[in-house]
Amino acid sequence: MDREDLVRRHNVTQQELDPRSPVSVGNGEFAFTMDLTGLQTLPASYPVGARGELPAGTLLGTQAQWGWHSVPPESPHDLAGSTVLYDSPRGPVPYVDMVGDIVNDRETGTSAAETWLRANPHRLDLGRIGFRMVRDGLDRAITPEDITQATQTLDLWSGTVTSTFTLAGQQVKVTTACHPSRDELGFRVESPALGSGLVVGIDFPYGSESWHDAADWSKPGAHSTVLDGQWVAHRELDDSRYDVAIAGEELVVEQTGLHSLRIAPQSQSTVLDFSLTFTPGEGGDCTPRGNNHQSGAAPAAGFDADPASGVVPSSDGAGSRVAAAAAAHWPRFWTSGGAIELNATNDPRAKELERRIVLSQYVTAINCAGSLPPQETGLVCNSWRGRFHLEMHWWHAAHFALWNRTELLLPSLRWYSSILEASRQTAKQQGFEGVRWPKQVGPDGRESPSTIGTFLIWQQPHPIYLAELAYRATPDREVLEEFAGIVFESAAFMASFAHSTGRGFELGPPLVPAQESYVFMRGEVSNPTFELAYWQWALRVAAQWRERLGLDPVPLWDEVADNMVTPHVTDGVYAAIDVEPFTIRTDHPSMLCALGVLPRTGLIDPAIMKATLADVLADWDWASTWGWDYPVMAMTAARLEDPEAAVDALLMTAGKNTVLANGHNRQTDSLPLYLPGNGGLLTAVALMAAGWDNGPARHAPGFPADWTVKWEGLVQAP
Repeated sequence: MDREDLVRRHNVTQQELDPRSPVSVGNGEFAFTMDLTGLQTLPASYPVGARGELPAGTLLGTQAQWGWHSVPPESPHDLAGSTVLYDSPRGPVPYVDMVGDIVNDRETGTSAAETWLRANPHRLDLGRIGFRMVRDGLDRAITPEDITQATQTLDLWSGTVTSTFTLAGQQVKVTTACHPSRDELGFRVESPALGSGLVVGIDFPYGSESWHDAADWSKPGAHSTVLDGQWVAHRELDDSRYDVAIAGEELVVEQTGLHSLRIAPQSQSTVLDFSLTFTPGEGGDCTPRGNNHQSGAAPAAGFDADPASGVVPSSDGAGSRVAAAAAAHWPRFWTSGGAIELNATNDPRAKELERRIVLSQYVTAINCAGSLPPQETGLVCNSWRGRFHLEMHWWHAAHFALWNRTELLLPSLRWYSSILEASRQTAKQQGFEGVRWPKQVGPDGRESPSTIGTFLIWQQPHPIYLAELAYRATPDREVLEEFAGIVFESAAFMASFAHSTGRGFELGPPLVPAQESYVFMRGEVSNPTFELAYWQWALRVAAQWRERLGLDPVPLWDEVADNMVTPHVTDGVYAAIDVEPFTIRTDHPSMLCALGVLPRTGLIDPAIMKATLADVLADWDWASTWGWDYPVMAMTAARLEDPEAAVDALLMTAGKNTVLANGHNRQTDSLPLYLPGNGGLLTAVALMAAGWDNGPARHAPGFPADWTVKWEGLVQAP
């Protein structure tokens, strides 16, 4: 397989401003999203729509896994004011709820504590980098109308972006790249316009509590920016601190405003070649994560390239050296792990699916492969204030193991160990064993008040599933020993959460299933089909881990797994839950996950699931679905040996199944990208190509028999 040809035929080339589809460079820990100029010159042209009463933002973010901020509250806040007792089969159980509510995306009636706890800490936009014109004493912003004859290409094979355009009659060429193992951006600008007033400006905002805007430009007095003589900008926002180091030769660097810097070439040079390295400060909310990634500042111009990259430092400037490091890294990424090629297939759907597959690998590598579980919008812009959702972690990360890139999964999986004690306390307060993982959190793992999140349970088995995928990719004792604590503590909660009745072991109430349409009746919901099957499968996997490690079994785990109550069936199809209204036909058709995301279990009858899939496809409310629902349907169809339906599901014409030119799965104006959709696609096609345990023996069993499917390096799914 010619992987370079496979990848490069899906390079992203744009010749006009597409407000929905900017491109990014990044490395999993740090990312930079740019406009058609290769910088962030036109932020207003790439809007994120307003959500409820919260203001609009921009897609052009500069974010790092370590970049977090909290607005100091007027008085200390905790979760006690939102804790409500709910009746359960064990008696009253405390849950973190909300005094207020969320209606049509608006938070209504929330207390000051709830508002603060839901918004802090939040991800920071670390700085906006864009062109400006400085001439005759005037400092002028550049507008879209100033840019003509533009062409921008994201070269996936090298991980670099080349942008060319005409500005005031003069050609401009910009090369943009991100270092593969440092939080460092490289820029090379070539243009005669540099000698006639074209400069690069950097502006720094305050942190924002808004839903999706990580930058607040309205509080200049609330933070500080100090440029020292070594070209390092020292940033301080309350308890958050970080530095930005500028490296390059023949530069003029100056602070032009309270939070503004300017970079220009010396004399009349037509080249501006520089890098910016972002470094977390000591203490506070901006703290480096514990992995192999180097977040420290690079030395000044002339620093050696990453030894692991094999790149010999060039004679060019600091920005070109970053591009050289990226150009050495990305071919290694593309030639490692799995690959799927569909181009030889005559079916026109194949080429579009191949495009989505290649671009999804790129966007998940730069947004989802870091030391924290990612937010739904990764490192592009904020969603839910940049806080991440643990029920989505599987969708962001499971594919890395199936594509034989487990090293990109492990950093975020390791993060669970850092919140073991807090999650253990949650379980203990509710009367359960083990750990109860939270839902909507920041790096500290503190739960957010919610009418939904704290009642979800389907995130609980995710670490078991992800750890099992890591073990399947690398089946050695080291993996077992590293993640045994996470697996066993998760299973201990699951076994104690299930309660025994005359029918078997049951789940809830209270709870909210993966299909969140039942939030209004969370105090009555019980036995969602997907969660019942997930409980059985994950407890059995946890038991296998004990056996692999030579440990004694835990009898309760086996007892619960062997005696889960049978999911409810209505009119020959699986219901979402086992109390009325049984199934509401909005949001996720999550009952399909019970045979699709999961392999066959003793709880699920394939014939009934086949009827359930047909029932969903007949008249589900597609406008209310989300991007990962289409991979769900594909995985279910594949496991039911209906490959035509699997492909149709992945490419269904529906608003939230849109994949833009840049590869992102667009949902709405206020959720303009959705990485769970990209990760879900990669998981589904890996299963369809490499198959699953005890599945059909034929090549690529999840694809139509008349397709030409080449694949290599994938790991078979459970």
